[in-house]
Amino acid sequence: MNVSHPVADKIVAIINKRNGVPVAIAELLGMASRPAINQALARLTRQKTIMRVGRGLYAWPRFSTLMKHNVAPSVDSLAHAWARKNRLRIIPFGAYAANLLGLSTQVPAKYVYYTNGSTQRVRLGGSDVKFLNRGPKTMDLKGQRVAHIVQALRYVGKDRITPDVIARLRQIVRAEDRADIKRSLKQVAGWMQPVLQRLIKE
Repeated sequence: MNVSHPVADKIVAIINKRNGVPVAIAELLGMASRPAINQALARLTRQKTIMRVGRGLYAWPRFSTLMKHNVAPSVDSLAHAWARKNRLRIIPFGAYAANLLGLSTQVPAKYVYYTNGSTQRVRLGGSDVKFLNRGPKTMDLKGQRVAHIVQALRYVGKDRITPDVIARLRQIVRAEDRADIKRSLKQVAGWMQPVLQRLIKE
């Protein structure tokens, strides 16, 4: 006989709607007591309805036709879920930022993020992720997308900013990013300022 578990049903509904984006336990608090939530998560994990993809992080299973089994979400989505759980801000570093924005096809051997939290290594979805503490000059850029772009530009380098790079970045920049870019201009290296201004030019 199928017995309904209200807490488990609510958790399934929340995780299913996230389209593979991991959910932290902290985001589930309030729907029931912590023991009831833990019990429901343990039951759903045993049943393979959901996946435990990190400490306190859960996601909807994603089947890989190549691997022929369920795989964890991307390292980037896991890292951001971890950051939300710990109420931190993170910014992908260098080659990884460029890869995420489509400026590089090189898959980084190491996953590194800057953070306003402490420097530490965390195991997420089978990968080691390093978080490096950085100060306000790096972490206080306005807008997450702007921070990604700045790190990617640092990786690409002043002498390799081609029309193709500008065109790709202009595709990425949304209308709501323009104000963030304007507010961040004084915080970036001098050579980056005209590049960013080109991105918001109509």
